[in-house]
Amino acid sequence: MDNKEKYDYWEDIAEYDLDTAEAMLLTGRYLYVVFMCQQAVEKLVKGLFIVHKGEEPPRIHNIWNIFDRTFNVEKFEEKEKLVAEKYFSFFDELLAYYISERYPSYKEKISKSITKEKASEVLVNTKEVFLWLKSLKTLEK
Repeated sequence: MDNKEKYDYWEDIAEYDLDTAEAMLLTGRYLYVVFMCQQAVEKLVKGLFIVHKGEEPPRIHNIWNIFDRTFNVEKFEEKEKLVAEKYFSFFDELLAYYISERYPSYKEKISKSITKEKASEVLVNTKEVFLWLKSLKTLEK
């Protein structure tokens, strides 16, 4: 598989996770909405890593860390740099949902705070970030 095919694979499973997040919202499983949003964004960023670095992504779950290893944000044009910085806190929020899903004590605590409104907000933000990330596939290295 070449790097484009690998990216396409990561993008496909990321879109599947995003669809799953939407399905979870309809069934009222709000913790799984935010977890699947995290998974979708992480997978798309890992696909971008492959396309831009030509190697397998690191086996970590910190989206910003993977993103930062992929792109030198300091070299972004000002407009793109502002967008990246805007999403940094969202990536951080998503990481918390990954951690809460993996550790039972966090899972119980955070699941109580994820309302339908919060899950919907995260899903909307994820879709926005997803479109922006997809636009970076062809960004000059």
